[in-house]
Amino acid sequence: MLACVAAALDRKAYDLVVLDTSELTSVADYFVICSGRSDTQVQAIADAIDQGCREHGMRPLAIEGREQGRWALLDYDDVVVHVFYTPVREFYELERLWVRAPRVALPEPYHSQAQRQKTGTD
Repeated sequence: MLACVAAALDRKAYDLVVLDTSELTSVADYFVICSGRSDTQVQAIADAIDQGCREHGMRPLAIEGREQGRWALLDYDDVVVHVFYTPVREFYELERLWVRAPRVALPEPYHSQAQRQKTGTD
C-alpha cells in the first residue's frame, strides 16, 4: 500500500486518503483514493503507481480508465487504488459510500507530504 501512496504523492496527487476496508468487503483490504487536477495528471499518477508497484514486484490484476484520465482504477488484489479527476471524485463520493471504513494514519514522511498537497502548500 505504501508503494502506491509514495508513487501517487511523487506525482503531486492531492487529497490522498487510505481507507481500511478489510472488515467491510472482500474486494480489498485497502482503498487508496487520490485526485489529480487534470486528466493528464490523473494519467501520470496512475502510470507512476503502476511503475512504482512493479518495481516492488507487484503486478496489477487490472487497470481501468487510465486512458481517459477521469477515474483510473488500479487493482492490486488487497489494495485498490482510485485516481480521480477532481469533479469525478466529487460526483462519486467514495469516501461517503465507505464512511464506515476507518482512515489509515500514514507514517512519515507520507503523512506530512499528503497534508501539504491537500492544503496546496507544496
